[in-house]
Amino acid sequence: MAIRYALPNGLTVVFEEQHAAKVAAFQVWVKVGSADERPDQAGLAHLHEHMLFKGTERRGPGEIARDVESHGGEINAWTSFDQTVYHIVIASQFARTGLDILGDAVRRSAFDAEELAREIEVVCEEIKRSQDTPSRRASRDLFATSYQVHPYRLPVIGTEQSVRSFTREKVLEFYHRHYTPKNLVLSVAGDLREAELRQWVEEIFGGDWGRPYEGEVKRPSEPAAPGRRILLRPDDVKEAWLHLSFGIPQADHPDVPALDVLAMIAGQGDASRLTREVKRRHNLVNEVHAYAYTPRDPGLFSATMTLQPGNAARALEETARVFATLRATPVTEDELATAKALVEAEAVYQRETVQGMARKMGFYQSGMGSLEAEARYYEAVRGLTPEHLRAAAERYLRFDRAVVTGLLPHGADFTEAQVHEVLDRVGREPAAAPPERKPRKVAAGEPSMRIAKAASAGPSDIIQEKLPSGATVLVRVEPAVPLFAVRAVFAGGLRYETPADNGITTLLTRCLTRGTPSHDAEDISQLIDAYAGSLGGQGGRNSVSLRGEFLSRHFEPAFRLFADCLLEPSFPEVEVARERTLMLQDILTREDKPSSVAFDLFSRTLYRTHPYRMPTLGEQASVEALTPDMLRAWHVAHMDPSQLTLCVVGDVKVDEVMALAREYFGKPRGKAVPPPRVEAEPPPEAPRQDKKVLNRAQSHIVLGFPGARVGDAWRHELEVLSTVLSGQGGRLFVELRDKRSMAYSVSSFAIEGVDPGYFAVYMGTSPEKVDAALAGIRKELERIRDEPIPEEELARAKQHLIGTHEIGLQRNGSRAGLLAMDACYGLGLDNFLHYADHIAAVTSKGVQEVARRVIDFDRGALAIVGP
Repeated sequence: MAIRYALPNGLTVVFEEQHAAKVAAFQVWVKVGSADERPDQAGLAHLHEHMLFKGTERRGPGEIARDVESHGGEINAWTSFDQTVYHIVIASQFARTGLDILGDAVRRSAFDAEELAREIEVVCEEIKRSQDTPSRRASRDLFATSYQVHPYRLPVIGTEQSVRSFTREKVLEFYHRHYTPKNLVLSVAGDLREAELRQWVEEIFGGDWGRPYEGEVKRPSEPAAPGRRILLRPDDVKEAWLHLSFGIPQADHPDVPALDVLAMIAGQGDASRLTREVKRRHNLVNEVHAYAYTPRDPGLFSATMTLQPGNAARALEETARVFATLRATPVTEDELATAKALVEAEAVYQRETVQGMARKMGFYQSGMGSLEAEARYYEAVRGLTPEHLRAAAERYLRFDRAVVTGLLPHGADFTEAQVHEVLDRVGREPAAAPPERKPRKVAAGEPSMRIAKAASAGPSDIIQEKLPSGATVLVRVEPAVPLFAVRAVFAGGLRYETPADNGITTLLTRCLTRGTPSHDAEDISQLIDAYAGSLGGQGGRNSVSLRGEFLSRHFEPAFRLFADCLLEPSFPEVEVARERTLMLQDILTREDKPSSVAFDLFSRTLYRTHPYRMPTLGEQASVEALTPDMLRAWHVAHMDPSQLTLCVVGDVKVDEVMALAREYFGKPRGKAVPPPRVEAEPPPEAPRQDKKVLNRAQSHIVLGFPGARVGDAWRHELEVLSTVLSGQGGRLFVELRDKRSMAYSVSSFAIEGVDPGYFAVYMGTSPEKVDAALAGIRKELERIRDEPIPEEELARAKQHLIGTHEIGLQRNGSRAGLLAMDACYGLGLDNFLHYADHIAAVTSKGVQEVARRVIDFDRGALAIVGP
């Protein structure tokens, strides 16, 4: 049960005990965001997010991140229009340390002038990165058009000009004005006791901070829009980005629960009306999604879509029709009941992690004024009727006040006049009938949704059984939250592909849930929602999997749906054609994500003959050639029960899981084929380099070398080596970002495979900094290869790996995925049960040996994407 109290100085504390994992989350919510800035402060709230980790009176630059990582924790922050949030997740044995670090940063930041100058450069790199991202540019246009007066019209991050104008005095003025106890909420969740927490909070956050609270900033109100607002502009994009939006009230308004549920029915998930009508029935968009954005001040109800520019007018028309129908006709009781259950299920899924719980409490206490607002919100959702939703749609989804914004590829023929014509026409015509929904095939007597609290019993042992078919089944009972996760994994993936069928794994996994002999695609989408879960295929470099997560009380029907999709996908021609078209569109728009282009180029450069050289998405010619028959043949050959590893983790009963597993997967189909013979590729004999010219604000660098196999004993040393380099306390971050301000993002990766993977460093930087950045990366790689890692730094990296491994395994889905993958690759339970022991055993000498083995500039590959 959550508790709340206030310190004498005005700081509010919210806390909930959660002992399912030995982890604690601390979040400080500062009630100040970019909308509270004066015109001469644009971007200052966000700059504070960077500067608070740059040193305090007690801790020097870089020490905060190093301190957290040396205790196995993760530290980060985010800034929005309305608040700035600082958060740490850490093993509960180090909770006092984590809280002390967070308190020190928020209360006593030093704002060193030299550090500030460096961090301003980093933020300018972040601004360039956002300029290279079409979704960010489209979002900026939406807000700049929707708001003419209110500060929500301005980007949270500021502009390069405004950020470069900041002085230490300006930063301190903002800090002293807003970072004061009465303006803060400390949200805590996890494996702690209330008495010890109260004592620590008093010691760390108590007393007079010497910064009296001056009250909240008065923001200008946005006047009601007199009519439509439209902004369509040509942009360097491969597909169009379109928003159709409407003004709606702020978060605490009584209409918000209805608007949230309306957004879910309109455009969230495969069973939503926009997906069914605009994407699947009319094939007009690549993606479409609706949301109700309700911040502290009036927000937006928006449909956002990506599409081929030639479809823009029709896509806008069909989207507007969906909204017109919601205004004119009440939704069905069935749709409403499903949406209500999904809204409440989100609360259950949030309980899986301590950071999810802390975030929810922080939001309600700081943004909605009290923890009790959560219960009131769910009560309001439960009380909604179809007429409530229709009335809310009628009130807000007004075409005469619509905001339409679009980024259009150069030469696209879509005009403001067409927007007016489409919206006028849809507004005049009688609303279409709502799309037909099949009656739901769900067990009778289904109880209404309930949010169950954590059970006290701990996890069971891992039960493992080999079925007569050859399938391996793993079960771990975890009763802490009323959820379960199921993963089915097969060897395969990119490694089994050839240039002729490259992309087949991705297409197959996208089509697994698009129809079986007993359920068509629409049935499956509706059932996934009815069981308040998620279900989808995933193709990797070495495997193919189907993953599902559902509420436990739907265990049997959800498992049967999962098994049906896994064993009996029918790959209907119309569904395969649709998914293939969407994949071809993704291939066409790859250049809109330059960092992904850089990794694709790196793979092609490092590997010349091995399948790992190919992109998982495929190439245009190979994907165009894929047919339903090819998918069926691949499925029969490589996804037989005899080749299956199945893992179920969560609030389940072992005998029920095993009974269903034997029923569905106990017998082989008899048509499985042995795995293809994949020739090992020798490492490069000389350095390899390639560059792709892309006209972007940043250049993207990937420099790497052949790496480890999943079963190589030395992969743990390579992981530690990568951790010494990456992370916020790592050498690359400290040397190249903190000290030299070369990048917003720089990191290293150790990617293993069934065949040798790779170890690589990635960096996004300004084009004029590429040579210096490469020299800096090489210098750090040489240093880690040629000099032993000091014991203290080694211990910090090992503790960080062990801690983040625990933090990452809080979700049932994460545990099920790790267990299933390891069993599929023949690693057994070793990684799950003994990962910490393996990492703890790594020595400085071992890391240096692996560094000498891997980091060889004569056998590496370099890929650069940029101007």
